[in-house]
Amino acid sequence: MSQLLVRNIPESLVKKLKRRAVEHGLSTEEEHRQILKEVLLHPEEKSAQPYTLFDHIRKLGEIAPDFEFGRKRRRGKRRAIKL
Repeated sequence: MSQLLVRNIPESLVKKLKRRAVEHGLSTEEEHRQILKEVLLHPEEKSAQPYTLFDHIRKLGEIAPDFEFGRKRRRGKRRAIKL
């Protein structure tokens, strides 16, 4: 088996990886392997649903859970959305 050394990882990311490993009952190293396998060996599962800007904004809730996202409604003419 090969080894992989990843440098310059932000401390916040390392903490999240360790927390996730504990939640799954795995070592940090094994959790890292599982994440790599999941993303690299099964990319079609992730791409089945498109990742949108709204999904990204929703994930920001982990950073600021009390922040409420809203949108102001404008009165007047409605525009058609082209698909």
